[in-house]
Amino acid sequence: MSRGKLPAWVDFGLLPLINLTAAFLVAGLVVLLIGENPLDAVKILVWGSLGFGEGVGFTLFYATNFVFTGLAVAVAFHASLFNIGGEGQAYVGGLGVALACLALDRFVPWWVTFPVAVAGGAAFGAGWAFIPAYLQAKRGSHIVITTIMFNFIASSLMVYLLVNIMGKVGSMQPETRIFEPGGRLPLIRELLPNLDLGQAPLNLAFVLALVVSVLVWLLIWRTRLGYEIRTFGANPTAAVYAGISPVRITILTMLISGALAGLMAVNEVMGSQTRLLLEFTSGYGFVGIAVALMGRAHPIGILLASILFGMLYQGGAELAFEIPAISRDMIVVIQGLVILFAGALEHVFRPSLERLFASAPAPVVQGS
Repeated sequence: MSRGKLPAWVDFGLLPLINLTAAFLVAGLVVLLIGENPLDAVKILVWGSLGFGEGVGFTLFYATNFVFTGLAVAVAFHASLFNIGGEGQAYVGGLGVALACLALDRFVPWWVTFPVAVAGGAAFGAGWAFIPAYLQAKRGSHIVITTIMFNFIASSLMVYLLVNIMGKVGSMQPETRIFEPGGRLPLIRELLPNLDLGQAPLNLAFVLALVVSVLVWLLIWRTRLGYEIRTFGANPTAAVYAGISPVRITILTMLISGALAGLMAVNEVMGSQTRLLLEFTSGYGFVGIAVALMGRAHPIGILLASILFGMLYQGGAELAFEIPAISRDMIVVIQGLVILFAGALEHVFRPSLERLFASAPAPVVQGS
């Protein structure tokens, strides 16, 4: 085995586990510094996220958001594009979802509104990603700069729309009216009453996230377009030599990425909030970057990383309640450490593992 190459089980399994362990060890030291027992904190965090039905429901609800934003970042990664505009794309995607619900909720059942809302969220998210994609492909503008700036533009746009145009009549709150039943996704606890999920807002968007994960896997590894995306990401020069258009791949990849981010709004706007309101994205688009990194840009890894971050969100809330010394800000610190080790420090342990496996003796193949 050549130096710099790790087995797949190490690259996709062991290395993320080591990074995660390091993050929790550092977080444990922080908990010790404030005079609390790290083991007790871990027990409460795990129990709060997986120990009872409502906790599991909230964990999977949060994970649903991270699946969409993680997949959005991952698809762009495969073309060597760093889309950090998922927050804005999800925000504008919420506008597409809301318009579908507001137009149809009084006339048709939810299962008619649902595909229209999905199409609206995906289309608006893709549309918001188009301009940065075009500027990157045709004008050489850096995709990181344009996508992060479009996050701020999206935020300002939504404030204007909700305050001046779409706001509920007679209300001081910058939000639309509550959707009628025809614009609300059924909650899992309503469809499966024997399943004890408490008051968790887990809804059918979770099923949509699983279906989309499979579709992304098929796209990237089982289609010609996916092969072109991966080829362009691995070696743009060779891709051009093979007849792959950089402009086409850049724009198509970013459109798909933006559409995936826009789908996150289905979970929040149609499934949980049942209205369009300010700041419903709550930073999920940025966390999706860490989810994609930890999941190695693979749908299975992203699903597992999303559940982990869902546990941190839900279990962290329980931890802050059970141990008052561990404030909500401390939970943000723990989440930040996981993001730090999964992202910025992702390669800290890789050189040591590469040397270890490079020095391992090759297996001896005996002749018959």
